[in-house]
Amino acid sequence: MQRSSYPAGGDELMTIDQVQQTLRRSRASIYRYVNTNNETINPPFNPQRLNPEHRKSRREPLLFHPNEVARFARDVMGITTLQVELKTTPPNPTDELLKEILGELKHIREALERVEKLLGS
Repeated sequence: MQRSSYPAGGDELMTIDQVQQTLRRSRASIYRYVNTNNETINPPFNPQRLNPEHRKSRREPLLFHPNEVARFARDVMGITTLQVELKTTPPNPTDELLKEILGELKHIREALERVEKLLGS
C-alpha cells in the first residue's frame, strides 16, 4: 500500500534534492533514473524512468511533480510505502515588499478606473 502525504497546495514541484531525500537515493542514482536526452529538451514519457516537468531551456532546473515521484517509486522501484513532503521556504523580506507593492499598484489601478469612469460619463 502506498502512503503519500502532500502539503495543502499539492501542486508544488520537487527539485532533485527533494526527490533524493524522498527516495533515499544518492544524487547520482537519481540522475540515472531521470528521463533526459542529449538531443531533446523534453523527451517523450517513459514509464520506466522518472519524468521531469517540461522545460523551455536546458538551463532550467529539472523539476518533478510529486505524483510522478510517487508513481516512479511504486511502479519502477517497488517502494510500497512512500511519504512525499514538500517544505515551503519561509517568506523573505523581498517577497513581503513585492506583495506590498502589488497591493499599492492594485489600489492605484482602482483609483484610475474610478477617475476614468467619472471623466467618461
